[in-house]
Amino acid sequence: MIEITDATFEQEVLQSDVPVFVDFYANWCGPCKAAAPTVEELAQKYAGRVKFCKLDVDTGTQFAVRFKVTGIPNFHIFKGGADVFEFVGFRPGFETTITEALDALLAS
Repeated sequence: MIEITDATFEQEVLQSDVPVFVDFYANWCGPCKAAAPTVEELAQKYAGRVKFCKLDVDTGTQFAVRFKVTGIPNFHIFKGGADVFEFVGFRPGFETTITEALDALLAS
């Protein structure tokens, strides 16, 4: 997982040659902490095909506002600089939903 900031978001996410999964989170967020191990597993599963990044919404407010992150955890997938997928919250089926979205994106 790459820890990104407002200063590195453009380069790491919007200019990336590969799809990028962004975890908008906060250190104080319980559901964010609960989702972290699953996100780490997904990062390993898709290593080399999808870049996985984290943005702390308390310090990375510019892009949290730009992408209308009003609840966390909030997960976005970007391809070619476009925001193509959003999933809010951590609930049953989270991993399946994200996996299906990534697999469909990689197949297209």
